Amino acid sequence: MSEQTVYAIASGKGGVGKTTTTVNLGTALAGAGHRVVVVDADIGMANLAGFVSLDGAATTLHDVLAEEATIDDALYQLADGISAIPSGSDLASYAAAETEGLTTVVERLRDRFDYVLLDVGAGISHETVLPLGVADGVILVSTPDPASVQDVRKTVELTQRANGTVVGLVVTRFRPDGDVAAEAIADRLNLTLLGTIPDDDAVRSSIHDGTPVVVYEPESGAAEGYKRLAARLLGDAPEAGSSTDGATNGGADHDDSDEADEADGAGDEPDDAGTDTDGNLDAAAEEVSDAIKRVDDGA
Repeated sequence: MSEQTVYAIASGKGGVGKTTTTVNLGTALAGAGHRVVVVDADIGMANLAGFVSLDGAATTLHDVLAEEATIDDALYQLADGISAIPSGSDLASYAAAETEGLTTVVERLRDRFDYVLLDVGAGISHETVLPLGVADGVILVSTPDPASVQDVRKTVELTQRANGTVVGLVVTRFRPDGDVAAEAIADRLNLTLLGTIPDDDAVRSSIHDGTPVVVYEPESGAAEGYKRLAARLLGDAPEAGSSTDGATNGGADHDDSDEADEADGAGDEPDDAGTDTDGNLDAAAEEVSDAIKRVDDGA
């Protein structure tokens, strides 16, 4: 999957962990030594800023899309290797934003970062469909709840209509002893299972702290799940198959350089590799974890 660098993180409904997944995946990728930018593409109902302690950011994606600011003006460095572009919450700035400009913003960021992660809004509207076609691949997020799974099916159709490509599925708030197997959910949707994130109190605590769980509690089950997901996208781990199966901190500095996330598919065919082992996944995730610790220690 390494040829894909722009990912849209999407879901059919809100509250499933989409923004949490965007922030923690980005943090894990940055911890592995890559330049990452996370973009709040939920232009109408922005909330990424609160997940990375950027509440009150003076300049946002709204200003860029209204041609009142440059990308650099709205780009904030969170820690080594990871930056963010928040969207605003002001209705006036939202009304002035020209959403079609997101295509240009993404193309410019593609040239400057190794990975661009778009946090896509829930529901069906022009501004939620647009990122699905702009991205190289769409990662769908769902809980095991039947309604959430059904909404993912709708989002697959939306992605196809936008000429986008579904990379696979991430199942969040997963309880191995109480839910339908994640593999069965992915098979039902005819999607590749990229990974599972267990239901974990550490996620809720990390959100209140404004710190990604991979940094807030790196040994937690959720953090390990996100690190495995990053390893999968980096090609450092085998495909998820039958497996059940990010570094920012509280503060953020404005990023002026050119180098400078809600409580908790590849193709449209299910993965048939079936050769994965937990040992290989653990080894790859451990490499990502070690890199995150090194970055966090120096941040």
